Amino acid sequence: MRNRPLLLLFSLSLAACAPAGNESAHGMSISSPAFADGAAIPVKYTCDGENINPPLAFHGVPKGAMTLSLRVIDPDARNFTHWSLDDMPPYSAGIEENVKKLVASVEKNDFGAMGYGGPCPPHGKTHHYVFNLVAKRGQQILAKATLTGTFTH
Repeated sequence: MRNRPLLLLFSLSLAACAPAGNESAHGMSISSPAFADGAAIPVKYTCDGENINPPLAFHGVPKGAMTLSLRVIDPDARNFTHWSLDDMPPYSAGIEENVKKLVASVEKNDFGAMGYGGPCPPHGKTHHYVFNLVAKRGQQILAKATLTGTFTH
């Protein structure tokens, strides 16, 4: 019976190490002041609005990371890519709303344009949009974090 408090303490400390929500095992996370994880993306950031990127915040980028990558995909449309950024510096705290210049390598999205292309699912359909943040050292992935939003056109 004397070992139970020690076992409980050990279990609690293991639970504290587990990732919560969109946080990776390394503590890295991505969030937006515009929408919560799992919530609807405001119209402003979609094809029905201004079609500008939402503000994003990055937290807990692991020490030793050399670059960050961000991909925004729609898994309901065969992983259609809405935004693809590579080689962001690891000290990036996030991305401001409607960013015009980035210290990053910007790739074409699946709309065929450079930069952000907002959610634009078929009318009457709800799609999910996954913001995938990856911290790397060379080709080694150190941490991953996701933020998911939804939109119904």
